[in-house]
Amino acid sequence: MRGKSRALVAALAVPAALLTPVTAAAQGGDALDAVNTFIGTQDEGNTFPGASAPFGMTQVSPIGSHYAGYQYTDTAIRGFGHFFLSGAGCWEQGGLVSTLPTTGTVAPGGTFDTANPASFDQKRYASPYTHDGEVGKPGYYKVHLTGYGGVDVETTATTRTGVERYTFATAGQANVFVNTGQANDKEPVSGSSVRIVDDRTVEGTVSSQAFCGGKPYTTYFVTRFDRPFTSYGTWSPSGGAPGSRESSGGAGLRGAWLTFSDPHQVTATTAISYVDPEGARRNLAAEGGGGFDQVRAATQRTWRSELSSVDITTSSVDDRAVFYTSLYHTLLQPLTGNDVDGRYRGFDDRVHRTTGWTYYQYFSLWDTYRTQNQLLALLRPARARDIARSILAIHDQGGWLPRWAYANQETNTMTGDPVTPFLVDLWRFGALRGLEGQAYEALTENANGVPPASSPFEGRAGNRNYTSAGFVQYDPDFPKKGQDVDPQHGASATLEYALADCSLSLMARGLGRTRDAQAFAARGRNYQVLWDASVTDRGFTGFPRPKVTGGAWFTPASGPYNPEGQDGFHEGTAWQYQWLTQQDVPGLVRRMGGQQAAAARLDDFFAYPDLVADPAKTVREEWVNGPYNYYNQFRYNPNNEPDLHSPWMYTLVGQPWKTSAVVRAAHTLFTNAPNGVTGNDDLGEMSAWYVLSALGLYPAVPGTGQFLLSAPRFAKAVVHLDGGHDVVINAAGAQGSRLQYVRGLRVSGADSDRAWIGVDRLTRGVTLDYRLTEDAAAATWATGPQGAPASPCASA
Repeated sequence: MRGKSRALVAALAVPAALLTPVTAAAQGGDALDAVNTFIGTQDEGNTFPGASAPFGMTQVSPIGSHYAGYQYTDTAIRGFGHFFLSGAGCWEQGGLVSTLPTTGTVAPGGTFDTANPASFDQKRYASPYTHDGEVGKPGYYKVHLTGYGGVDVETTATTRTGVERYTFATAGQANVFVNTGQANDKEPVSGSSVRIVDDRTVEGTVSSQAFCGGKPYTTYFVTRFDRPFTSYGTWSPSGGAPGSRESSGGAGLRGAWLTFSDPHQVTATTAISYVDPEGARRNLAAEGGGGFDQVRAATQRTWRSELSSVDITTSSVDDRAVFYTSLYHTLLQPLTGNDVDGRYRGFDDRVHRTTGWTYYQYFSLWDTYRTQNQLLALLRPARARDIARSILAIHDQGGWLPRWAYANQETNTMTGDPVTPFLVDLWRFGALRGLEGQAYEALTENANGVPPASSPFEGRAGNRNYTSAGFVQYDPDFPKKGQDVDPQHGASATLEYALADCSLSLMARGLGRTRDAQAFAARGRNYQVLWDASVTDRGFTGFPRPKVTGGAWFTPASGPYNPEGQDGFHEGTAWQYQWLTQQDVPGLVRRMGGQQAAAARLDDFFAYPDLVADPAKTVREEWVNGPYNYYNQFRYNPNNEPDLHSPWMYTLVGQPWKTSAVVRAAHTLFTNAPNGVTGNDDLGEMSAWYVLSALGLYPAVPGTGQFLLSAPRFAKAVVHLDGGHDVVINAAGAQGSRLQYVRGLRVSGADSDRAWIGVDRLTRGVTLDYRLTEDAAAATWATGPQGAPASPCASA
């Protein structure tokens, strides 16, 4: 993986340097035009280039050889699927209802031999294509297929429908294949059906496996064409059947072909539903009435409105592309879950109905609790409220709070307790008004208990030991219900639980639950239970270390405990997870030997002296070791979530200028190129990290509502909030191509020496005027005793 990643960097990226200003024409302009949806389609960014409405149920994008759908180096397109996740890391990622325009006869012995079932394998009938003329913009995708005589394919989407327009270069008969038995690579389809309703309409079902080894679930679809087809047939594992109107059954090749006489251009509109066939039909009736150009224009107007929530001023075309593409990726999910009539399939597998609000689904909480959740809550408070209601509906209908909720099931993917900081932050941002009691009851149930054995949820599976002994035991053989379970990663789970407990203490205090607040705050310091002061590595003493049942330190059979190893930590090491203690910085600093010792450890973690000398080289050669190389590391891992906040630990230990340097260096990993996302984008989490850090804002401590401040990347940015309030960020001379530091700050005209601002202040409207410098010695701003905010669960 390491060699492949670096080779593609050289082949696909802009020059391996800090992004360079290109032209003054980039100062302003259309935010939608700045977006490049190919960013993240290579090197495991796992984004998709096709069309979607903001938070849409349906996405239309090409399927290639990768489990996430399309990757930029693919040479053929197998079809255009109608469901995709943006940036997720597991297999089973959609591509359902794969359609492809073709030419040639479908008959015994024909171009597609109905006597040979393999003729209907999308890997075999896939078409080559060219990147020449390929377009990827919000709400619109276009590509030229060079097979089948040449076909231009354009896609757009509404919230619940996907629309494709096929333009054939050659005259004569043409086909559209609707493949229900296959999807993205490595997406198991366990059953499907297709039925030809009339001479314009096809409908059916796809039962496929949920993300990360989840259970099968069913998607219903209906596809309507803008002109009648003149002949048709279906295929099954035994081959093709001309004139057949229906095919259904279990796993295997299955679909339908529709043949058009001399069509030149055919438009297909597909609606999906997770409820039933009638839901798909109603979605099509409500949203499928417009022509292709009309739908595209309407969806792109919606995207312009969404993306215009932030205006930036920069002289770099690449910076604009990276920023607005990151914002675009952030606004793709969670996905709309209810049909146009309000019905949705809940976690009890029953049909429920919303009234006056949108039910959302697909929650990658272990990722998105860190920045994407807060960014959405800041920009779109009404949507954040619906997200909160959706999480509570999952609890009420499924019996527990989720961790990684896919469609209407819990996959139990990843570890820790991400739903607690996720919901507490929504409370802090005002999205739980009127729901505080319901949310707090669900959160305390989750924080103090374990779901029953019969529940599909694992919740805090390590809670029995954690609540009695203060840590989650490390037990690699602990039984699990799904992809992951906390005791198999006991050390990192302990740190995640403690961070969640501290955030919950803040909510308890805000609701007047004083006793609960004290208890949860004390548990917020449980990371200390795993601090082994005897462990030494790279000249530093004291690291978190797993404990086994009974309280003994874990020691691997191969030799002494190594904080660079993987034992007890999920997708990271003790080096990365030691910083997941931002709720108690004084306690951490004492254990590390004092403020200077803690800062020296951060310097080593980030290779800070090398970084200052050559940011881009240091980042790519010392930090990044492949998208999935989580272990045997002692450096910062910008590809993954556990230490995303750690650049701001410099601010919390009194050296905020170093935060600005590290963040600018990390930005070199985000480029205007297919491999321009670092690691998986994880349903917008990495993109949200970029958006906020480029604005000089970061929500490092869950539940506090505080944004830590650092040098903005742009000379000016304006964040337009609901109610007509603006956050105006001025940083004259800001230049993302160089390391810069904050020399001074005025907050709405008043000098400020504090490196943070609260969400309440932001949402009322505020102007931040920065004075920047390239001289680190001159950057004394916010280095005094009151420069950093107090830790919410600090040790006494």
